[in-house]
Amino acid sequence: MQITLKINGKPHKVEVEADTPLLWVIRDQLGLTGTKFGCGIAQCGACTVHIDGQATRSCVTAAADAAGMDIVTIEGLSGQIADEVQKAWIALDVPQCGYCQSGQIMSAVALLTSTPRPGDGEIDAAMSGNICRCATYVRIRQAIKDAAAKL
Repeated sequence: MQITLKINGKPHKVEVEADTPLLWVIRDQLGLTGTKFGCGIAQCGACTVHIDGQATRSCVTAAADAAGMDIVTIEGLSGQIADEVQKAWIALDVPQCGYCQSGQIMSAVALLTSTPRPGDGEIDAAMSGNICRCATYVRIRQAIKDAAAKL
């Protein structure tokens, strides 16, 4: 079936099966490889994108279900909140291997968009579905706090 997806502000017509995971359309058909495959069952967060402003696991979201929605990948992330999160990530040397970081940043931006001054519990809840095998969780939490303080 042919569907039109609005990704990073641009419409993309793609020919896919209705149940094709959005992740594979983003990566394989559109070449936006910042969104990562991790587990395929929405447990690790590496595939996180924003759909209508909500952090969403693209590995379990059917492409057809995302038609007509505003999809943002790490490549299209912009704005003051995104800028402050990215600056905080750099300042605190958050990434080690970096594989999970696009999903972590997407979740952090979604959190700060909805909750500008989150406490530790809110940060932990919002980030709980994002696994970092390098265990940089303490730096991630601090980077979110630092970004929030600058907003």
